[in-house]
Amino acid sequence: MFSHLERPSRSPPRWRQILADFGPGYAANGFIGWVFAATAPVAIILSVGTRGGLSEADLASWIFGVFFINGLITIFFCWLYRQPLAFFWTIPGTVLVGPALAHLSFPEVIGAFYMTGVLMLVLGVTGWVKRAMEAVPMPIVMGMVAGVFLRFGLDLIRSLHDDIAIAGPMVAGWLLLTAVPALGRRIPPLIGTLLVGAAATAVLGRFDTSTLGHIDLVRPVLHTPVWSWAAMVELVVPLAITVLVVQNGQGIAVLKAVRHDPPVDTITVACGVGAIASAVVGSVSTCLTGPTNAIITASGERSRHYTAGIFTGVLAVVFGLIAPAFTRLMLHAPKAFIMVLAGLAMLRVLQAAFMTSFKDRFTLGALVAFLVTVADVGLFNIGAAFWGLLAGFAVSWWLERQHFVLD
Repeated sequence: MFSHLERPSRSPPRWRQILADFGPGYAANGFIGWVFAATAPVAIILSVGTRGGLSEADLASWIFGVFFINGLITIFFCWLYRQPLAFFWTIPGTVLVGPALAHLSFPEVIGAFYMTGVLMLVLGVTGWVKRAMEAVPMPIVMGMVAGVFLRFGLDLIRSLHDDIAIAGPMVAGWLLLTAVPALGRRIPPLIGTLLVGAAATAVLGRFDTSTLGHIDLVRPVLHTPVWSWAAMVELVVPLAITVLVVQNGQGIAVLKAVRHDPPVDTITVACGVGAIASAVVGSVSTCLTGPTNAIITASGERSRHYTAGIFTGVLAVVFGLIAPAFTRLMLHAPKAFIMVLAGLAMLRVLQAAFMTSFKDRFTLGALVAFLVTVADVGLFNIGAAFWGLLAGFAVSWWLERQHFVLD
Protein backbone atom coordinates (compact mmCIF):
# COMPACT_ATOMS: atom_id res chain seq x y z
CA MET A 1 0.00 0.00 0.00
CA PHE A 2 2.84 2.39 0.83
CA SER A 3 5.17 1.26 -1.96
CA HIS A 4 4.13 4.08 -4.32
CA LEU A 5 5.03 6.84 -1.84
CA GLU A 6 8.03 8.77 -3.12
CA ARG A 7 11.26 8.22 -1.21
CA PRO A 8 13.94 10.90 -0.80
CA SER A 9 16.56 10.77 -3.53
CA ARG A 10 19.31 11.51 -1.01
CA SER A 11 19.82 11.03 2.70
CA PRO A 12 18.70 13.96 4.88
CA PRO A 13 21.35 16.58 5.62
CA ARG A 14 23.16 16.78 8.95
CA TRP A 15 23.22 19.96 11.03
CA ARG A 16 26.61 21.00 9.67
CA GLN A 17 25.37 20.62 6.11
CA ILE A 18 22.25 22.68 6.84
CA LEU A 19 24.35 25.48 8.37
CA ALA A 20 26.75 25.36 5.42
CA ASP A 21 23.86 25.61 2.93
CA PHE A 22 22.13 28.39 4.87
CA GLY A 23 22.95 32.07 4.29
CA PRO A 24 21.59 35.64 4.40
CA GLY A 25 19.71 35.33 1.10
CA TYR A 26 17.93 32.16 2.18
CA ALA A 27 17.17 33.70 5.59
CA ALA A 28 15.64 36.74 3.85
CA ASN A 29 13.48 34.60 1.54
CA GLY A 30 12.38 32.40 4.44
CA PHE A 31 11.54 35.44 6.54
CA ILE A 32 9.51 37.12 3.78
CA GLY A 33 7.68 33.84 3.12
CA TRP A 34 6.73 33.66 6.78
CA VAL A 35 5.72 37.34 6.96
CA PHE A 36 3.44 36.83 3.95
CA ALA A 37 1.68 33.94 5.71
CA ALA A 38 1.46 35.85 9.00
CA THR A 39 -0.23 38.95 7.58
CA ALA A 40 -2.99 38.91 4.97
CA PRO A 41 -3.81 35.17 5.19
CA VAL A 42 -4.19 35.54 8.97
CA ALA A 43 -6.50 38.49 8.34
CA ILE A 44 -8.69 36.11 6.33
CA ILE A 45 -8.90 33.71 9.29
CA LEU A 46 -9.87 36.58 11.59
CA SER A 47 -12.44 37.91 9.11
CA VAL A 48 -14.06 34.50 8.66
CA GLY A 49 -13.91 33.63 12.35
CA THR A 50 -15.34 36.88 13.68
CA ARG A 51 -18.20 36.71 11.17
CA GLY A 52 -18.84 33.16 12.36
CA GLY A 53 -19.02 34.21 16.00
CA LEU A 54 -15.81 32.51 17.18
CA SER A 55 -14.21 33.73 20.39
CA GLU A 56 -10.75 35.29 20.64
CA ALA A 57 -9.50 32.09 22.29
CA ASP A 58 -10.87 29.97 19.42
CA LEU A 59 -9.20 32.24 16.86
CA ALA A 60 -5.86 32.16 18.71
CA SER A 61 -6.06 28.35 18.85
CA TRP A 62 -6.85 28.24 15.12
CA ILE A 63 -3.84 30.43 14.32
CA PHE A 64 -1.66 28.34 16.64
CA GLY A 65 -2.64 25.17 14.78
CA VAL A 66 -2.02 26.46 11.25
CA PHE A 67 1.41 27.81 12.20
CA PHE A 68 2.80 25.48 14.86
CA ILE A 69 1.67 22.15 13.39
CA ASN A 70 2.34 23.09 9.77
CA GLY A 71 5.66 24.65 10.77
CA LEU A 72 6.76 21.29 12.18
CA ILE A 73 5.65 19.51 9.00
CA THR A 74 7.52 22.09 6.90
CA ILE A 75 10.75 21.62 8.86
CA PHE A 76 10.52 17.83 8.63
CA PHE A 77 9.73 17.64 4.90
CA CYS A 78 12.31 20.25 3.87
CA TRP A 79 14.91 18.31 5.86
CA LEU A 80 13.81 14.86 4.65
CA TYR A 81 13.56 15.67 0.93
CA ARG A 82 16.10 18.52 0.74
CA GLN A 83 13.46 20.52 -1.08
CA PRO A 84 11.51 23.69 -0.22
CA LEU A 85 8.24 22.07 0.86
CA ALA A 86 6.41 24.72 2.91
CA PHE A 87 3.03 23.68 4.34
CA PHE A 88 0.45 26.07 5.72
CA TRP A 89 -3.36 26.05 5.39
CA THR A 90 -5.94 26.22 2.65
CA ILE A 91 -7.10 29.82 2.18
CA PRO A 92 -10.05 28.86 -0.09
CA GLY A 93 -11.00 26.25 2.51
CA THR A 94 -10.91 28.90 5.23
CA VAL A 95 -13.26 31.06 3.20
CA LEU A 96 -15.59 28.08 2.69
CA VAL A 97 -15.91 27.75 6.45
CA GLY A 98 -17.39 31.25 6.77
CA PRO A 99 -20.85 30.54 5.30
CA ALA A 100 -20.91 27.15 7.05
CA LEU A 101 -20.53 28.80 10.47
CA ALA A 102 -23.76 30.71 9.80
CA HIS A 103 -25.81 27.52 10.19
CA LEU A 104 -23.42 24.93 11.65
CA SER A 105 -21.79 24.87 15.08
CA PHE A 106 -17.99 25.10 15.30
CA PRO A 107 -17.75 21.50 16.65
CA GLU A 108 -19.69 20.33 13.57
CA VAL A 109 -17.22 22.19 11.32
CA ILE A 110 -14.31 20.64 13.24
CA GLY A 111 -15.83 17.20 12.66
CA ALA A 112 -15.67 17.98 8.93
CA PHE A 113 -12.00 19.02 9.34
CA TYR A 114 -11.25 15.57 10.78
CA MET A 115 -13.02 13.76 7.95
CA THR A 116 -11.27 15.90 5.33
CA GLY A 117 -7.95 14.83 6.82
CA VAL A 118 -8.99 11.17 6.75
CA LEU A 119 -10.10 11.47 3.11
CA MET A 120 -6.79 13.04 2.05
CA LEU A 121 -4.82 10.45 4.01
CA VAL A 122 -6.67 7.62 2.22
CA LEU A 123 -6.15 9.25 -1.18
CA GLY A 124 -2.44 9.67 -0.52
CA VAL A 125 -1.84 6.19 0.91
CA THR A 126 -3.76 4.44 -1.87
CA GLY A 127 -2.24 6.52 -4.67
CA TRP A 128 -5.67 7.66 -5.88
CA VAL A 129 -4.90 11.34 -5.41
CA LYS A 130 -3.95 12.00 -9.04
CA ARG A 131 -7.21 10.48 -10.27
CA ALA A 132 -9.16 12.48 -7.70
CA MET A 133 -7.45 15.71 -8.82
CA GLU A 134 -8.56 15.02 -12.40
CA ALA A 135 -12.14 14.00 -11.55
CA VAL A 136 -13.66 17.50 -11.27
CA PRO A 137 -12.80 19.98 -14.05
CA MET A 138 -10.70 22.88 -12.79
CA PRO A 139 -12.90 25.62 -14.38
CA ILE A 140 -15.93 24.40 -12.39
CA VAL A 141 -13.90 24.24 -9.17
CA MET A 142 -12.59 27.76 -9.75
CA GLY A 143 -16.10 29.01 -10.55
CA MET A 144 -17.11 27.88 -7.06
CA VAL A 145 -13.93 29.43 -5.59
CA ALA A 146 -14.64 32.74 -7.35
CA GLY A 147 -18.15 32.74 -5.90
CA VAL A 148 -16.80 32.21 -2.39
CA PHE A 149 -14.03 34.81 -2.75
CA LEU A 150 -16.28 37.49 -4.24
CA ARG A 151 -17.35 38.66 -0.80
CA PHE A 152 -13.79 39.69 0.03
CA GLY A 153 -13.57 41.85 -3.08
CA LEU A 154 -16.90 43.49 -2.23
CA ASP A 155 -15.77 44.08 1.38
CA LEU A 156 -12.67 45.81 0.03
CA ILE A 157 -14.83 48.28 -1.92
CA ARG A 158 -17.18 48.80 1.04
CA SER A 159 -14.27 49.56 3.35
CA LEU A 160 -13.18 52.37 1.01
CA HIS A 161 -16.66 53.85 1.32
CA ASP A 162 -17.04 53.33 5.07
CA ASP A 163 -13.53 54.20 6.32
CA ILE A 164 -11.51 56.03 3.68
CA ALA A 165 -9.01 57.33 6.28
CA ILE A 166 -7.72 53.80 6.90
CA ALA A 167 -8.60 52.02 3.66
CA GLY A 168 -7.48 54.79 1.29
CA PRO A 169 -3.79 54.91 2.26
CA MET A 170 -3.62 51.10 2.36
CA VAL A 171 -5.01 50.71 -1.17
CA ALA A 172 -2.80 53.56 -2.43
CA GLY A 173 0.27 51.89 -0.93
CA TRP A 174 -0.64 48.56 -2.52
CA LEU A 175 -1.17 50.19 -5.92
CA LEU A 176 2.18 52.00 -5.74
CA LEU A 177 4.17 48.91 -4.71
CA THR A 178 2.42 46.81 -7.36
CA ALA A 179 2.86 49.37 -10.13
CA VAL A 180 6.57 49.96 -9.46
CA PRO A 181 8.33 46.57 -9.58
CA ALA A 182 11.58 47.97 -8.17
CA LEU A 183 9.76 49.03 -5.00
CA GLY A 184 7.70 45.85 -4.88
CA ARG A 185 10.85 43.72 -4.83
CA ARG A 186 12.12 45.57 -1.76
CA ILE A 187 8.79 45.61 0.06
CA PRO A 188 6.19 43.05 -1.08
CA PRO A 189 2.90 44.89 -1.73
CA LEU A 190 0.87 43.12 0.97
CA ILE A 191 3.54 43.71 3.60
CA GLY A 192 3.74 47.37 2.57
CA THR A 193 -0.05 47.58 2.83
CA LEU A 194 0.13 46.21 6.38
CA LEU A 195 2.75 48.82 7.36
CA VAL A 196 0.80 51.69 5.79
CA GLY A 197 -2.38 50.57 7.53
CA ALA A 198 -0.61 50.30 10.88
CA ALA A 199 0.86 53.79 10.42
CA ALA A 200 -2.53 55.28 9.46
CA THR A 201 -4.17 53.63 12.47
CA ALA A 202 -1.50 55.00 14.83
CA VAL A 203 -1.57 58.54 13.38
CA LEU A 204 -5.35 58.70 13.69
CA GLY A 205 -5.19 57.45 17.28
CA ARG A 206 -7.43 54.49 16.54
CA PHE A 207 -5.21 51.81 18.02
CA ASP A 208 -5.84 50.31 21.45
CA THR A 209 -2.41 50.56 23.13
CA SER A 210 -3.56 48.25 25.94
CA THR A 211 -3.00 45.32 23.56
CA LEU A 212 0.74 46.02 23.44
CA GLY A 213 3.26 44.50 25.81
CA HIS A 214 1.33 41.33 26.61
CA ILE A 215 2.98 38.24 25.17
CA ASP A 216 1.03 35.18 26.24
CA LEU A 217 1.84 31.62 25.28
CA VAL A 218 -1.00 29.87 23.54
CA ARG A 219 -3.50 27.73 25.38
CA PRO A 220 -5.06 25.61 22.63
CA VAL A 221 -8.81 25.19 22.77
CA LEU A 222 -9.82 21.55 22.35
CA HIS A 223 -13.33 21.00 21.03
CA THR A 224 -15.06 17.65 20.98
CA PRO A 225 -16.05 17.17 17.32
CA VAL A 226 -19.69 16.69 16.42
CA TRP A 227 -20.37 14.31 13.53
CA SER A 228 -23.01 15.96 11.37
CA TRP A 229 -24.05 14.66 7.95
CA ALA A 230 -24.87 18.20 6.86
CA ALA A 231 -21.35 19.37 7.72
CA MET A 232 -19.78 16.33 6.05
CA VAL A 233 -21.68 16.82 2.81
CA GLU A 234 -21.19 20.58 2.74
CA LEU A 235 -17.51 20.78 3.68
CA VAL A 236 -15.50 17.57 3.29
CA VAL A 237 -15.41 17.24 -0.51
CA PRO A 238 -15.07 21.01 -1.19
CA LEU A 239 -12.32 21.29 1.44
CA ALA A 240 -10.44 18.33 -0.02
CA ILE A 241 -10.77 19.83 -3.51
CA THR A 242 -9.40 23.20 -2.38
CA VAL A 243 -6.41 21.45 -0.82
CA LEU A 244 -5.61 18.87 -3.50
CA VAL A 245 -6.60 20.72 -6.66
CA VAL A 246 -6.39 24.44 -5.91
CA GLN A 247 -3.64 24.75 -3.28
CA ASN A 248 -1.45 21.67 -3.75
CA GLY A 249 -1.79 21.97 -7.51
CA GLN A 250 -0.51 25.54 -7.33
CA GLY A 251 2.30 24.66 -4.93
CA ILE A 252 3.47 21.71 -7.03
CA ALA A 253 3.41 23.85 -10.19
CA VAL A 254 5.48 26.57 -8.48
CA LEU A 255 8.12 24.09 -7.36
CA LYS A 256 8.29 22.29 -10.70
CA ALA A 257 8.75 25.64 -12.46
CA VAL A 258 12.07 26.06 -10.64
CA ARG A 259 13.07 22.42 -11.34
CA HIS A 260 12.24 20.83 -7.99
CA ASP A 261 10.51 17.44 -7.91
CA PRO A 262 7.84 17.55 -5.18
CA PRO A 263 6.58 14.11 -3.99
CA VAL A 264 2.87 14.39 -4.81
CA ASP A 265 1.54 11.29 -3.00
CA THR A 266 3.65 11.85 0.10
CA ILE A 267 2.60 15.50 0.20
CA THR A 268 -1.03 14.34 0.18
CA VAL A 269 -0.35 12.03 3.13
CA ALA A 270 1.30 14.91 4.98
CA CYS A 271 -1.75 17.10 4.30
CA GLY A 272 -4.02 14.38 5.67
CA VAL A 273 -1.97 13.94 8.84
CA GLY A 274 -1.62 17.71 9.24
CA ALA A 275 -5.35 18.25 8.76
CA ILE A 276 -6.21 15.70 11.45
CA ALA A 277 -3.67 17.16 13.89
CA SER A 278 -4.82 20.73 13.14
CA ALA A 279 -8.46 19.78 13.69
CA VAL A 280 -7.62 18.89 17.30
CA VAL A 281 -7.12 22.61 18.04
CA GLY A 282 -9.87 23.82 15.69
CA SER A 283 -7.73 24.68 12.65
CA VAL A 284 -8.57 24.31 8.97
CA SER A 285 -6.87 21.73 6.75
CA THR A 286 -3.17 21.65 5.85
CA CYS A 287 -1.95 22.24 2.28
CA LEU A 288 1.25 22.72 0.30
CA THR A 289 1.37 26.50 -0.10
CA GLY A 290 1.97 28.13 -3.46
CA PRO A 291 2.84 31.76 -2.58
CA THR A 292 5.24 30.94 0.26
CA ASN A 293 7.06 28.31 -1.79
CA ALA A 294 7.33 30.83 -4.62
CA ILE A 295 8.93 33.35 -2.24
CA ILE A 296 11.45 30.95 -0.70
CA THR A 297 12.57 29.75 -4.15
CA ALA A 298 12.77 33.26 -5.64
CA SER A 299 16.58 33.38 -5.55
CA GLY A 300 19.67 31.39 -4.66
CA GLU A 301 20.93 27.95 -5.58
CA ARG A 302 18.26 25.31 -6.12
CA SER A 303 20.10 22.77 -3.93
CA ARG A 304 20.03 25.20 -1.00
CA HIS A 305 16.39 26.34 -1.20
CA TYR A 306 15.41 23.80 1.44
CA THR A 307 17.18 25.86 4.12
CA ALA A 308 14.85 28.81 3.43
CA GLY A 309 11.94 26.42 3.91
CA ILE A 310 13.34 25.17 7.22
CA PHE A 311 13.77 28.77 8.41
CA THR A 312 10.17 29.56 7.46
CA GLY A 313 9.06 26.51 9.44
CA VAL A 314 11.03 27.56 12.53
CA LEU A 315 9.52 31.06 12.44
CA ALA A 316 6.05 29.54 12.03
CA VAL A 317 6.51 27.33 15.11
CA VAL A 318 7.58 30.31 17.23
CA PHE A 319 4.75 32.46 15.89
CA GLY A 320 2.22 29.75 16.66
CA LEU A 321 3.28 29.70 20.30
CA ILE A 322 2.59 33.45 20.71
CA ALA A 323 -0.60 33.42 18.60
CA PRO A 324 -2.78 34.99 21.35
CA ALA A 325 -0.77 38.25 21.31
CA PHE A 326 -1.04 38.68 17.54
CA THR A 327 -4.70 37.68 17.52
CA ARG A 328 -5.50 40.29 20.17
CA LEU A 329 -3.50 42.92 18.27
CA MET A 330 -5.34 42.29 15.00
CA LEU A 331 -8.79 42.04 16.56
CA HIS A 332 -8.37 45.48 18.15
CA ALA A 333 -7.42 47.08 14.83
CA PRO A 334 -10.11 49.00 12.88
CA LYS A 335 -12.48 46.78 10.93
CA ALA A 336 -11.40 48.38 7.65
CA PHE A 337 -7.79 47.36 8.34
CA ILE A 338 -8.72 43.66 8.32
CA MET A 339 -11.14 44.03 5.39
CA VAL A 340 -8.60 45.79 3.16
CA LEU A 341 -5.78 43.41 4.04
CA ALA A 342 -7.95 40.36 3.37
CA GLY A 343 -9.49 41.87 0.23
CA LEU A 344 -6.16 42.75 -1.36
CA ALA A 345 -4.78 39.31 -0.50
CA MET A 346 -7.70 37.78 -2.39
CA LEU A 347 -7.67 40.15 -5.36
CA ARG A 348 -5.14 38.31 -7.52
CA VAL A 349 -6.61 34.94 -6.51
CA LEU A 350 -10.07 36.15 -7.49
CA GLN A 351 -8.69 37.36 -10.82
CA ALA A 352 -7.00 34.00 -11.45
CA ALA A 353 -10.21 32.18 -10.52
CA PHE A 354 -12.23 34.15 -13.09
CA MET A 355 -9.57 33.64 -15.76
CA THR A 356 -9.46 29.89 -15.17
CA SER A 357 -13.24 29.58 -15.00
CA PHE A 358 -14.10 31.39 -18.21
CA LYS A 359 -11.03 30.87 -20.39
CA ASP A 360 -12.22 28.21 -22.85
CA ARG A 361 -13.78 24.94 -21.61
CA PHE A 362 -16.57 24.17 -19.12
CA THR A 363 -17.48 27.86 -19.10
CA LEU A 364 -21.23 27.32 -18.69
CA GLY A 365 -20.71 24.89 -15.82
CA ALA A 366 -18.27 27.34 -14.23
CA LEU A 367 -20.82 30.14 -14.55
CA VAL A 368 -23.53 28.03 -12.92
CA ALA A 369 -21.15 27.05 -10.10
CA PHE A 370 -20.31 30.72 -9.58
CA LEU A 371 -23.94 31.90 -9.57
CA VAL A 372 -25.19 29.18 -7.23
CA THR A 373 -22.33 29.89 -4.81
CA VAL A 374 -22.83 33.67 -4.88
CA ALA A 375 -26.57 33.25 -4.31
CA ASP A 376 -25.64 31.61 -0.98
CA VAL A 377 -28.89 29.66 -0.77
CA GLY A 378 -28.39 26.35 0.99
CA LEU A 379 -30.58 23.26 0.87
CA PHE A 380 -31.07 20.63 3.60
CA ASN A 381 -28.77 22.64 5.88
CA ILE A 382 -25.93 22.23 3.33
CA GLY A 383 -24.21 25.40 2.14
CA ALA A 384 -24.17 26.86 -1.34
CA ALA A 385 -20.54 25.99 -2.20
CA PHE A 386 -21.36 22.28 -2.36
CA TRP A 387 -24.47 22.89 -4.46
CA GLY A 388 -22.46 25.18 -6.73
CA LEU A 389 -19.98 22.42 -7.46
CA LEU A 390 -22.76 19.88 -7.97
CA ALA A 391 -24.84 22.14 -10.21
CA GLY A 392 -21.85 23.23 -12.28
CA PHE A 393 -20.71 19.65 -12.83
CA ALA A 394 -24.24 18.52 -13.74
CA VAL A 395 -24.77 21.35 -16.26
CA SER A 396 -21.41 20.70 -17.92
CA TRP A 397 -22.07 16.95 -18.03
CA TRP A 398 -25.39 17.61 -19.74
CA LEU A 399 -24.58 20.54 -22.01
CA GLU A 400 -20.78 20.51 -22.39
CA ARG A 401 -20.16 16.79 -22.76
CA GLN A 402 -17.62 17.39 -25.52
CA HIS A 403 -15.25 18.98 -23.02
CA PHE A 404 -15.21 15.81 -20.90
CA VAL A 405 -14.28 13.84 -24.02
CA LEU A 406 -11.29 16.15 -24.53
CA ASP A 407 -10.10 15.32 -21.02
